[in-house]
Amino acid sequence: MKFTKRAALTAALACTLIALPAAARKKKDAEEEKPVAGTLIDNVDGLTPDGAGGIERFDGFLIGPDGRVVEVYHSGDKRPQRVDYRLDGKGRIVVPGMIDAHGHVMATGFARMTLDLSMTSSLDEALSRIAAWTAAHPDAPWILGSGWNQVKWGLGRMPTAAELDAATGGKPAWLARVDGHAGWANTAAIKAAEVTAATPDPAGGEIVRVSGSKAPAGVFIDAATTLIESKVPEPRPEDRDTALGEAQLALLAQGVTAVADMGTTIEDWQAFRRSGDLGHLRVRIVSYAAGVDDMRLIGGPRPTPWLYGDRLKMNGLKLYLDGALGSRGAWLKAPYADAPASDGLPQMNETQLGNLMSRAAIDNFQVAVHAIGDEANATVLDTIDELSATYKGDRRWRIEHAQIVDPADIPRFGEHGVIASMQPQHEASDRVMAEQRLGPDRLAGAYAWKSLAGAGATLAFGSDTPVEPANPFEGIAVAITRQDADGEPVGGWQPREIISREAALNAYTTGAAYAMFAEDRLGRIAKGYDADFLFVDTDPTLATPQQIRNTRVLETWIGGQQAWSVAMDRTGEEFVPEGR
Repeated sequence: MKFTKRAALTAALACTLIALPAAARKKKDAEEEKPVAGTLIDNVDGLTPDGAGGIERFDGFLIGPDGRVVEVYHSGDKRPQRVDYRLDGKGRIVVPGMIDAHGHVMATGFARMTLDLSMTSSLDEALSRIAAWTAAHPDAPWILGSGWNQVKWGLGRMPTAAELDAATGGKPAWLARVDGHAGWANTAAIKAAEVTAATPDPAGGEIVRVSGSKAPAGVFIDAATTLIESKVPEPRPEDRDTALGEAQLALLAQGVTAVADMGTTIEDWQAFRRSGDLGHLRVRIVSYAAGVDDMRLIGGPRPTPWLYGDRLKMNGLKLYLDGALGSRGAWLKAPYADAPASDGLPQMNETQLGNLMSRAAIDNFQVAVHAIGDEANATVLDTIDELSATYKGDRRWRIEHAQIVDPADIPRFGEHGVIASMQPQHEASDRVMAEQRLGPDRLAGAYAWKSLAGAGATLAFGSDTPVEPANPFEGIAVAITRQDADGEPVGGWQPREIISREAALNAYTTGAAYAMFAEDRLGRIAKGYDADFLFVDTDPTLATPQQIRNTRVLETWIGGQQAWSVAMDRTGEEFVPEGR
């Protein structure tokens, strides 16, 4: 067949049109085969807060080299075929790393290094453990420990120095109560502190006296604890480093990837910095200074920036307005039902509180105030109302614990966006004691999670570790049932304050992140967020409350790196997943 010039050109053009798509496809395929930097976590049963109060489901996500989430994948989404690393989740459940909105990092570590009385159920059992510890540590200059609870013992009174003497002999002993607001000293410790019948109670504190005399009986409450603590040998820097390591292990094993450290001293901060300098800081710590002096030493003229790859930051100031219910230091509007002569131990008056809060706010430090009793909560709310007229902007005033709130004051939490930083486990542990302290007619605003959230407060949940175990899943179980580990009381204690599973999970993630000005990087598995997540064996949105309580954390990842797993021993040897 004879081709004309025109026909030849037409044929050539047709071949070109056929060839171009093929070349484009080849180029596209080559680009798709190019490795993508980062780690693909695939084939998981994932759930995360969606940022609007709900829960989002996903089945994979990509982590960039910077440790942040690049993309989240849902069923049917195309994902990269070639990545630097790929981890097959094998259908396991993934949730965001939990954030403990209120803990005491160094105290948690020291509690693991000293005598732990938190599991004792009687005075005799405690004394037996104290005697065994004393015998096992003959070189210790002091016997130190924590965790005792006379209410749990059913004692009906505080323990005495004479009882402690029998277990410790002539060596000084100082044992902090479970809430940290009281301490138990033996005779040797009282003598070392030179406390006598003539020693007056300090402002905001009480020296428990021997009945019928002024002699110290052995227990010191709130501000009076400093009389003994000032004589206890200071921990060495290496002791603090060990305590921090112990605390991190405890937190990581429970799935806590970030914690608000309430009451950071300059010595604590230096331990955090030493750990960060050596690359040993795994848990994210957001500090609230133990006082104005520590605030100035740590932050200087302003809060610090994030350090060590978002591992450490100092946000603000922690203040104590009252004590705790268990030691009757919480500041109440009316006297205690079981101690009519007392309405608590305020640590300062409203003017003093306002001055300290103003001192922090003027330099843009966030303020967190410990308030347990209804009078303490009302006083903080009054102060916030007054200061908000001067200090504009996003202040995020925090009330720590907010355990007993007058129902008339609950709506005030929403007026200035106050954060209710609460610990669900306290309700399960303290409800019987709260009934004794307050009587049946004053419990309407006790541990009022749902009411506070409904009033506009942001709920930020934590543990107050070491007061309670740093176990967020136990806290979620309590929050959705208002029951203890034995399922008591049936139907829940004041069940009107039960919150939903979604709300509880948000309070341990996005709510806690918001409370520490970190909602743009922590609390979710979402694009642009730090890749902090857990592999767990239970879906908290579907499991029974008891199953949630018994959740096992299988792996803890922070910043896209595995920080802990059940396969990792205490030496820190890392379990390397398949494909790494």
